[in-house]
Formats: sequence, structure tokens, C-alpha cells
Amino acid sequence: MLNPQVHHQSQSIRTLSPLPKPFLRGNGQAFRPAQLNPSFKKASKIGVGFSPSNNSIKAIFNLTEKSTKVKAVITVKPIIPDPLALSSLVGALGVELVSAELDPKTGEEKPTIKGLALGALGKDDDGNIKYKAELKIPASFGDVGAILVESDQLTEMYLQDIVLDGLPNGPVNLTCDSWIQPKIVDKQKRIFFTNKSYLPSQTPNGLKRLRAKELNNLQGDGQGERKRHERIYDYDVYNDLALPEIKELARPVLGGEEHPYPRRCRTGRPKSSADPASESRSVSIYVPRDEAFADIKLGQFSASSLYSGLHALVPFLKAILIDKDLGFSSLSDIDKVFNEGIELPPELKDQPLWKKILPILFKTVSNTGKEVFRFDTPETVDRDKFFWIRNEEFGRETLAGLNPYSIKLLSELPLKSTLDPEIYGPPESAITTELIEQEIGGLMTVNDAIKQKKLFIIDYHDALLPYVGKLRQIEGSTLYGSRALFFLNPDGTLRPLAIELTRPPLDGKPQWKQVFTPSRHSTDSWLWTLAKAHFLVHDTGYHQLISHWLRTHCCVEPYIIAAHRKLSAMHPINRLLKPHFRYTMEINAKARLILVNADGLVETTFFPGKYSMEFSSVIYDKQWRFDHEALPKDLISRGMAVEDPNAPHGLKLTIEDYPFANDGLDLWDALKQWVTEYVNHYYTDPSLVESDEELQAWWTEIRTVGHADKKDEPWWPVLKTPQDLIEIVTTIAWVASGQHAAVNFGQYLYGGYFPNRPTMSRTNMPTEDQSEADWKSFLANPEDTLLQCFPSKMQAMQDMVILDTLSTHSPDEEYLGKEMEPAWGDDPVIKAAFEKFNRKMQELEGIIDDRNSNENLRNRTGAGIVPYELLKPFSGPGATGKGVPYSISI
Repeated sequence: MLNPQVHHQSQSIRTLSPLPKPFLRGNGQAFRPAQLNPSFKKASKIGVGFSPSNNSIKAIFNLTEKSTKVKAVITVKPIIPDPLALSSLVGALGVELVSAELDPKTGEEKPTIKGLALGALGKDDDGNIKYKAELKIPASFGDVGAILVESDQLTEMYLQDIVLDGLPNGPVNLTCDSWIQPKIVDKQKRIFFTNKSYLPSQTPNGLKRLRAKELNNLQGDGQGERKRHERIYDYDVYNDLALPEIKELARPVLGGEEHPYPRRCRTGRPKSSADPASESRSVSIYVPRDEAFADIKLGQFSASSLYSGLHALVPFLKAILIDKDLGFSSLSDIDKVFNEGIELPPELKDQPLWKKILPILFKTVSNTGKEVFRFDTPETVDRDKFFWIRNEEFGRETLAGLNPYSIKLLSELPLKSTLDPEIYGPPESAITTELIEQEIGGLMTVNDAIKQKKLFIIDYHDALLPYVGKLRQIEGSTLYGSRALFFLNPDGTLRPLAIELTRPPLDGKPQWKQVFTPSRHSTDSWLWTLAKAHFLVHDTGYHQLISHWLRTHCCVEPYIIAAHRKLSAMHPINRLLKPHFRYTMEINAKARLILVNADGLVETTFFPGKYSMEFSSVIYDKQWRFDHEALPKDLISRGMAVEDPNAPHGLKLTIEDYPFANDGLDLWDALKQWVTEYVNHYYTDPSLVESDEELQAWWTEIRTVGHADKKDEPWWPVLKTPQDLIEIVTTIAWVASGQHAAVNFGQYLYGGYFPNRPTMSRTNMPTEDQSEADWKSFLANPEDTLLQCFPSKMQAMQDMVILDTLSTHSPDEEYLGKEMEPAWGDDPVIKAAFEKFNRKMQELEGIIDDRNSNENLRNRTGAGIVPYELLKPFSGPGATGKGVPYSISI
């Protein structure tokens, strides 16, 4: 136990011991005070602290100096205890107040003021436990700048905050939001700074050593395997996706010259015996302790529990489906998954485990009382049963759907591949000027259409063609290079004109390519539907792997690692970005465990199967640019906007009714204004940005280590002025909030009815190497040909559960601009700026509602059309199709 500061106290120390009745999820225990009777050394009024010169404890006697009695209240959130723990919270917390000032006589750090925080009886209204200590601070101590905390518990605990009350200038707040380990596990005292933020050059002298020490504590030495309780942030390549012991599950290491990729958090697990380049896999993956999910409420539905459900998904589906390769027999058979569900086989009915793991998918049939496995009907198909087959919806969703990042302005013809014609065949596209003018219907020439910015394209041709041969070697899968062309109608909607599918020379056969167009003739119409299904598979896979995983989850992780390694906890930019980084590393680790790993749910559900992560590496290498992650520059780079100082946001949209861009730019501007006011408050002199060594080290590490494979690119922004910093920080905050929300929380809404966004193609087009038997079968039953092309029941149901899971907000979701971080609220200027930001977010809610009721905006309104709400800032829990969290937390 720590020696307490002497203060008069007649009662015995109270700590916490288990109550028999659990108040937490699982088999956790509640806690009640237990009586301990340690002995106290009687002494005069003294302060006991560490001497900064030799770290030994020394007593500072001053019998005449006036002192102030201060109460320290530490809020501890109840947690789920480890069922294997030998005991629970039974000790006290040692606290030491650190002065922000140096001793004027010695020029050294002042001795700390020590105390012992004891657990109070019971819990507060929020279910939290309060630890309290009384300390006496001499007048010469100066401002409190930090608190050191040491735990005498036998298990970890989650510190929410510390409040010092009774100080002459009012309460002092310290936001902790951190796990603290017992000193038997971690001998180092934890350092918590007050909520006042400082640039490095402005750090009070009494805190400079601790500021550097805490940063050093988080960096580690790059050696050994990381342990669960540690808070070490370091980098590694993606070498933990494979299971090289099994030949079929070998995968390339991502990161490095051969397969460029962002870096992930280093775990230090042993290397695989089968492949020294790969890390061995385990049932859990290390993330720094404070990045982990905080499952702290009884029965709380959370991202952690959702991922547990995904982990059990495959064995469950195998148990209820007879044949994993069996497809749906009819479109009405697909509808039964939503209307009737699948009755559980007898061997599963009495296994409540499944209902705990996948509770959202079990329904009770009201008239029979039977329990079935049934999906909720997505709002899209509930409003319009045939929405998925309509060409108008196909065009609309490129602007107001799940993947609004792929559509580009077509600025020149003819279309031509950049791939090697010796390998992939003739580079010229089969989409000709004559074909386009025919589909436009004589409204204008192609040249006029290009000049008037009427033609748009989604082009996956060159990205996919190298994988066609590889994927066709996998049983039950096929692939084409593809591109789709659209025409901008006078009413602002997009009309699909053509889809081109290409197969490179393969198995001794020459290149095959064909263009499909919408038609009123039954045969051509069904061929168009089949071609559209193939193209949508490509768009769905590209969305999941690139727009979603790569550009948000994967590329943000290095920003987080660098922030913890290079920006002190008291740095204002660290505190600005902190909510944007919540839970991202943990969710990414879980994704590497069950989603993007070899034979994981992404490989077995989405194209291009086992090549999924390799494909994302190729796109990262060829396409990803940090500067283009800023929404305005992204739109400009795709030809979807041009700079116009007289237009809203300084941009003129090429398509005025572009719901993602309309709402996104409003969100971007509000976010940038908030960041601008925040940055300008701390960087009052432009030179402070360039002289901020922590800030410069953070940005350098992001570029040269976190994104090391892109370190020499000329497009990286420089960081010399406050404006540079504003643009960089706004971009990072946007990617973590608005960009992720736009591509994530509508996944079940648009893809839950999988014919609208199928994830796998299992059969070729009937016109490729056309056989008489296949052609006759297609003519006789084109619906069956489509169903054979669609994913199997197993693949479709996996997809639907994944999309439902990823689309779901947890009850503790933190939405952009809704709640203020405590450190922001402690500064009146920052508080006022945030309140303005909050009002902007509330106004945006109303603006989006108004747009969705404007019948002139035909990409947002119409019979059976789901309103575009993905960028509405706030939401309740569940798969709501709206809400913009601060961070990538699912």
C-alpha cells in the first residue's frame, strides 16, 4: 500500500469487495465496501512527495505555511471482471498531485502531494464508483498540472475522470478515459494531465519532463510480444492475415515494395513456423488497452458483441443449410428469408447459445409460437418490391447509394485500356461513339454531350482484368473487367446507357468483350439484367474493399498510432482528434481476426474472394492519395465539381442533385469551420505550426512510417501554416466521420436485399462462348439463369448478416457535434466554438429533411424511393440508415 498523506480520519478505510448480485453483463460481480484497518503513522501536518532529483520519498515540513484542503474525486466505471480473476477491487488508489511550476529556489520539480483515494459506499446515479481523497496543498505549490495514480487493486479498473475541488481558482478537471493496471502488473505510475491544453513550447516547466515521459511510455522499444494490459503503439505490416500452415490459406504480406499498404498496430506475436514473413495467428489480437471496447453496462448491445455473432455465423449457417453451394430456386424463395424465415432444425432449437450470439436474427412467429431465423425487410424493398431491377434506381444509387465515390465525369472518347495488349488483348473499348449516340436517342452528339458534361462512367475495367483468370480458377466464381456508362437527363437523374464486360485471352481463347444496353425486347432486357448483376458484384466488392475498408478503416489506423506516439495527451490537436479515433484500432483488429483474414467472411462472401486484400493493395498503390481524401478535392478529381468562388462551398457541382455531395459538403464546411476556430485559438502565430516539434513529428511519421510505401509521393501536403494544419486535420476528421458514415451505415438498407447489390457472380454470361444448351436454357428460363449467377444461399445469408452488423449503431455511439469533450468545455473559447458546431449539426438535420421533401430533387424523392439520410448527423441505436459518429467504431 502507498503511505497516505497524513490527515485526521477516524473511520477505517473503505474499499470494494464483490456483491453476490451481478450488475454487469456476463457473470460479473458488483462491489460493496469492505473494511480494512491499516495502521497510520501519526505526524505533524506534512506533504510527502518524490524528489525529482533522485525519485526517493522525502517529507517536506512547513509548520507555518498556509495550506488549502482539496478533495479529489475519482470516477471509476464498473467493468466486466475477468471470471478467472482471483479477486476484485479490494484496494485503494494512490494519488500524487504534480505542480505545474518548478521550485523557484532550486529550479527543480516541486515535491508531489500524496494522498490515498478510498472507495465510497455504493454507486452514483450513473452506476459509477467514486474514490475520494482529501489532500492539503500549501500555498506555494502553485497550479496542479497533473496527477500520478497508482492502483493497489488486484485487477484493472477504468478511470473516467478526476475532479479536484476546493482550489482557490475553482475545480480542476482531468479526463482519464483509461484503463489503469494494478501495480503488481505495471509498476509505473499513470500520468494524467489536467484538461488545459498546451503546445510543446508553452508547456509549464513543471510538466515538461512528464510530458516527454508519457510519450516515451507509449512508444515502446519495438521488441517482444505485446501483452493485453499494455498501451504500446507501434507499426507493422499486414502479415497476420494468412494461415501459411495450410497451403490454400497462404496470402502475401501487405506492406512493402511488392504489395504497398498502410501499416497496422504491431502485436509482436511469434512468426509462423511455415512462413517466417508471416505472424502466427491467435484467438485474439493485441490493441493498446485504451483502444479496446468499453463493455461496461449490463446486457449492453455493442460492437464487440456483434463481432462475436459474426465469428459464430459460418458454423450456424452450415447447421441450418443442407448444401452450402445451393442457390435460391426463385425470386419468391429469396422473399421467404424476410417473410417466413427458416425454421431451426431440431438439434438447434434447444441451444440457447445461438440466440445469445445472433439475437437480432431470431424471431417468434406470432400465430405458431415457433422460433425462426429471419431477416428484417430492408426499407428499400419494403417501399418498392421491384426497386432493385429498375434502371432509374441503378443510376440514382451511383449518386445517393452506398458507393457514391466511384462515379466520374467522362471527359474523352474513345475509351482505351492502359494494360499490356500482349497479355490482355486489344485495348480499345467496344463502347463506340455510334452506340452512345444511339442510346442517347438523337438528343445530341457525343462531342456535345462531353462538352456539356452529360456523360459519366464507373470504370473497373483495368483494375479487374488482371484478376479474371485467377478468379475463374476458383470453383463457383467468375469475373470480368467492367465499366458502366451513364447519361445526365434534363431532370438531373442519371440514365444507364451501357455496360461493357471483358474477358482477357484465356485458356487458348481470344479476348471476349460485349456491350449490353437497356432494351424493351425480352431477350436483350434479360441480358442487360444479367450484365448489370455482374457489374454490381464488382461495384459491391470495390465498395467494401476500397471505399469502405481501405479508404477509412485501414488508412486511418496510422493516423491514430502516430497521434499517440508523437502528440502528448495535453496537445490540443491530440484532444481535437481523440473522439475521431475511438474504437477504430479495436474494430480493425477484429476485422483482421474474422473478416479480412484468409478464408474470412469477406473472402467467402465478396468478390474477388481469396484475392480481396491483395486487390485492395493494388488500388492503394495506384489510386490512394491523402490530399484527395478531402471531400472537395475528391469531387474535383473525379470531375464531379469545379472550383467556383461564387458557388456554395466554393464548388460548382457537375450534377446539382448529387445527394452525397450536397449533404457531404455541408458537413465538411461545418467540420472545417469548427477545426478552423479550434486551431486558430491555439496557433495564434503562424510560426507556431512549423516550430511545434510534436506536431511536425506526428505528420512526418504518418507520411514516412504509417504510409511508408507512399512516403516519396509529391502530393503530400506540407505542414507549415495554420491553414495547412486545418486542411490536414479536417481531412482526417472527415474520413473518420462523414466519409465512413456515407459508405457504411446504409449497407443493410441498400444491400440487405442482395439482388440489389450481389456480392459474387457464379456463372458467366450466356453469350460468352455461347453453347446451344446454355442459350436454350437461358431463353426458356432467364430468371433461373440470373439466380444461378447470384450468390448461393450460404453466401447471401453471410452477406446479409455482415451488412446488418456493420450497419448497426450501438447505444453508446458518439455522434459528430452532439456531445462536447470535457477538455473542450473547460476552455470558454473552444466551448463557444463547439456550441456553434453543434447548432450547425442540428441545422443540417433540418436541411436534409427539407431536401428529402423537395419533389424537384428527383435523386432524393419519388414513389417508393428511400430518402437519402446517410449524412444526417444524429441517430438512435440500430440499423437506422442515418447518423454520423465521430469515429470508425463498427
